[in-house]
Amino acid sequence: MHVDFKRLMSEATRLTRSGDLQAATAAIQSALGNVPAQADPTGDVIDAEFRVVGEAPAPRVESPVPPPAAPGAGLFLAGRHGGSAGQRDYKLYVPPMADDRPLPLVVMLHGCTQDPDDFALGTAMNLLAQRDGFFVLYPEQSSRANPQRCWNWFKHNHQVRGRGEPALLAGMTRQVMETYRIDPERVYVAGLSAGGAMAAILGETYPDLYAAVGVHSGLAAGAATDLPSALAAMRQGAVGGRAGASGVPTIVFHGDADPTVHPDNGRHVIAASAGRSAAVETERMQHGGRASTRHVHRDGDGRVIAENWQVHGASHAWSGGNAAGSHTDSRGPDASAEMLRFFFQHRRRQAH
Repeated sequence: MHVDFKRLMSEATRLTRSGDLQAATAAIQSALGNVPAQADPTGDVIDAEFRVVGEAPAPRVESPVPPPAAPGAGLFLAGRHGGSAGQRDYKLYVPPMADDRPLPLVVMLHGCTQDPDDFALGTAMNLLAQRDGFFVLYPEQSSRANPQRCWNWFKHNHQVRGRGEPALLAGMTRQVMETYRIDPERVYVAGLSAGGAMAAILGETYPDLYAAVGVHSGLAAGAATDLPSALAAMRQGAVGGRAGASGVPTIVFHGDADPTVHPDNGRHVIAASAGRSAAVETERMQHGGRASTRHVHRDGDGRVIAENWQVHGASHAWSGGNAAGSHTDSRGPDASAEMLRFFFQHRRRQAH
């Protein structure tokens, strides 16, 4: 039974990547027919194909990474964070000027099948951090929490403050902030695909921690609450989602030829952030081999609160990325550079 389950889920993953979501759904349904649902340690039911195996709440594990010994090219260090929501490894890029002054922190959430090293290579974010002076935190999803290493954005118990992966990732962010000289007003989060969807959730659930959000080829918070609604949202765009606008500054990149996550999801992410009444300016641009359309959303005072980049002809890949990494498209506009430009225009909103 377990062999058939693994084979069916591997086939479903392959079909999803190729864009055949109908066949992928059939494979998942076949897998579910062979494996009983399991219970989550928090008391919520987890879909069988993404169940946590043997992972119970663990005590907080304090393992701060050591500070850099001397200036140079920066350091790429490994660490681990643990709390009541579980444990995860991470990689942290420490820039050479880390001791000089408080610096920004960018949290980068990889997509399915990726890991921190692959994501850092594909986005070239460490090179930008070395040049511009900021920390980069790459949390690593566990294959025990999700066999395809996807962040569990579509599960109801991973969509609220103080629980599940949002709580774990926020705790990891705070651990790094406590260990290094991080500017607490300039902490940002971005991600690709499942990582982008989780970044949107973090922006909504922890607006007191993250000053702005970047979502590449992802979905809005609340786009799904289980596997069937996740597949529907990926196939045709989310229906519903959260009511109202969060007001968290958000930049979106999405290829309009994405066969894995429907491009309409990018617009839903923007609506969840900026609402539907913000003034919009539209600009068409050309970057290398791809054209793009940028929609800039401004609030009543004229401040930019959201940007939506539609990359024409692009598939499910990080725009402007390094071809040495997975799921990248070097022909498009540089999503890493544009996200940083947008991030550094915003500081954390002060509580009233």
